[in-house]
Amino acid sequence: MMARALLEGDELQAAVALLDGWTVEEGKLHKEYRFADFVAAFGFMSAAALCAERKNHHPEWFNVYNTVRVDLCTHDAGGITTWDVELAGEFDAIAGG
Repeated sequence: MMARALLEGDELQAAVALLDGWTVEEGKLHKEYRFADFVAAFGFMSAAALCAERKNHHPEWFNVYNTVRVDLCTHDAGGITTWDVELAGEFDAIAGG
């Protein structure tokens, strides 16, 4: 995986402001998606997994029924990078918003 720019301070706040519903929690980009049911949530996770695998950048996530909680950070960079912001945007597109 190629190196990505670590985002901190104002730069991080500006990047997060451009994302719909994402926040920073415990040093990671965080979002909770809610879907109509488990099948829709699992469908999102399947499509998001394929996207993450293509980028070789994998989320931390947790699923219960219709809810998928996602956390993104670039562990080897020590925080949130442009890589995470890009993946967050792609996940939003997959989720339909």
